[in-house]
Amino acid sequence: MQSAALIATAVSSVAAAEEVVSYRLDVAPILATHCGQCHTPPTGQGYEASGLDLSSYAGVMKGTKHGPIVIAGDPLRSNLLVLIEGKAAPEIRMPHNQRPLLKYQILTVRDWIKQGAEDN
Repeated sequence: MQSAALIATAVSSVAAAEEVVSYRLDVAPILATHCGQCHTPPTGQGYEASGLDLSSYAGVMKGTKHGPIVIAGDPLRSNLLVLIEGKAAPEIRMPHNQRPLLKYQILTVRDWIKQGAEDN
């Protein structure tokens, strides 16, 4: 009987574990589709204004002229998430003058940051 309870607990724990979010497979396509037009060097308007290059992992982690936008492990302090969630001033919600990201896309970026914002 104890074995069955132990197995059930182990299965529940595994099922409850978060899926690993991949930068290359999950996050990069979202950024390329919704942010790349403006935040790609050398001519993207967002890149020219902020210095933010969202075309590569290195660019995402470097951030803007003013500092990082992703704090690995801390979605609440990551300005990338603040901007795509629309928690900053409405006029700077990203993507600018476009439809907001879908909820699942925002959650994907949030989970990636929470999991350490790895280049995976």
